[in-house]
Amino acid sequence: MTSCPTKRPDAATRRAQLLDAADTVFTQHGVNAPLELVVEQAGVGRATLYRQFPDRHAILLALMERSAQRLHDQADRLKDRPDAFFALLEYLSARIVGSPALSDYWRTAKLDDPRVNALRQRVWSAFGPALERGKQSGLIRADIQAQDISLLSSMLGAALRGNTDAERRRLARQALGIVRRGLQPDADTAADSATSTAASVDSAASAVSAA
Repeated sequence: MTSCPTKRPDAATRRAQLLDAADTVFTQHGVNAPLELVVEQAGVGRATLYRQFPDRHAILLALMERSAQRLHDQADRLKDRPDAFFALLEYLSARIVGSPALSDYWRTAKLDDPRVNALRQRVWSAFGPALERGKQSGLIRADIQAQDISLLSSMLGAALRGNTDAERRRLARQALGIVRRGLQPDADTAADSATSTAASVDSAASAVSAA
């Protein structure tokens, strides 16, 4: 009986395999780790790596692209929750703590690189619908904009100053608490919003009755 030959992984599978390996290596050794470690972690040849990614920056961009896509996937799963914005911040915070080297690279990447700027725009767009739902639900201040995500991300990134994983996670929880309180409407603003909404409802009801 002739055995079937082992099917070779396709390009997409190889790419995902290399990105998983790079994520692991960069998390353990930093983004300047020898790419030979990525090759060893993935169990492939150097030629396979360079067919997919011509240089280190290409690998890091691909990791950031994958991170942005996963953020969009998470946003889609949370789309019916009024507090989705805060859940996305928690997800982002966990990613920052889980991959500190990549997070540092993301924040320090050149601002004049159009590919990095496009990725930043993509991250903002993931938060956009959740931000609007949060505002409409009275959970978030009306003056917060999607562009503020970069600032919020930097604030959450301060957790990376911890010397251990446990310390970084503690700092991340503390930062999330501070950010959440800062995003919430002031009590007077929330009351005015509720009064305005109630007045609009009463006005609409009166108009219906008159009709």
